[in-house]
Amino acid sequence: MTRASGNPQDHSSAPRSLRRPRQPLYRTVYPFRILGMALSSLPVGVVLAQQQDSIASWVLLLFTGLLWPQLALWRSWRSRDPDRTERQNLLIDSAIAGLWVPLMHFNLLPSALIATLAVVDKINTGIRGLWLRSLPGMLGAIVLGGVLTGFAFAPATSMPVIIACMPILLIHTVAVSLNGYRLVRRVHYQNQRLDELSRTDPLTGLDNRRQWEEHAQRVLERRHTGLGPATLVMVDIDSFKAANDGRGHAVGDDVLRGVAAVLRDCIGDHGHAVRYGGDEFALALEVDEPRALAIAESIRRQVGALSFVAAPGLHCTVSLGVATASAGMSLRRWMVAADTALYNAKDAGRNRVATPIRDDGADPSATAPVRDGTCEAAR
Repeated sequence: MTRASGNPQDHSSAPRSLRRPRQPLYRTVYPFRILGMALSSLPVGVVLAQQQDSIASWVLLLFTGLLWPQLALWRSWRSRDPDRTERQNLLIDSAIAGLWVPLMHFNLLPSALIATLAVVDKINTGIRGLWLRSLPGMLGAIVLGGVLTGFAFAPATSMPVIIACMPILLIHTVAVSLNGYRLVRRVHYQNQRLDELSRTDPLTGLDNRRQWEEHAQRVLERRHTGLGPATLVMVDIDSFKAANDGRGHAVGDDVLRGVAAVLRDCIGDHGHAVRYGGDEFALALEVDEPRALAIAESIRRQVGALSFVAAPGLHCTVSLGVATASAGMSLRRWMVAADTALYNAKDAGRNRVATPIRDDGADPSATAPVRDGTCEAAR
């Protein structure tokens, strides 16, 4: 007789957000065992009727087709080690399949079908080597059944038996395929989530540094080929360490997430943002300097308006440095220019937007009003 199940192995190495509570192996196997045993009983019953077999054979068919799945469930449920017991049950499944081969006098189609599906089902579990471990029990059961029947041999398969084999060929195959499809979809979803996690900062959901630098390099190359402007914005939370140490790391995390949400909202589809390190962020924007300055000013205002449920009275500000890429500029030089502009903003009193000081000594900073703009509790 046959059954099927999904992979029972526990992928404990997956990130916690991707893990699902693993259903016990016996609960996964149970519905497929009922289906496989019941469907396999149809061709076996037709063969027994044609052979005019004894009542003992019919009692055995009733046991294996209807009672064994319930007994297997009970054994695993009561066991101190349910998975180990269920693996034993799976080996018994194969032995049952082997026993029916000689009891049907080696009737060709149902014998080949039941034995093959028993092996395939063990492979389907995903338990390494289970199908190989099931073969000795299956072969032993074939020999035992052969001894009981004197190895009676009647391989010819009649049309009624062929028709009785159709449900197991169709229904069982579709059920196993649907289960396999479900597992493939789950793996596909987990792979997608793993890919997303590998590209993002887990705290803020922004790009990770490698992903962002790849994007920034593409923006810079577009600028060098004349396909569009490129502006880099460095963002630093003012006096973040004091707030983080004074209010606790949980509040600090709330601040980082709040600032990241503002960045995503303000840049829209104009570029990508990264948590560059600690309390510093970077934006690679496909806009010119005036537009970048407007975005930076919007970020400054919105961060200043943030409030935090876990820290009433906490107000945060940011300083921003804006640098437009020039012809032939490397990514490193571009970032140095934006970083220089950021320090200009901090040196000028923080809570403002600034650009690098030009060669003529003029400082074209966007002069926002200087307030007591630190990430600390308002007095």
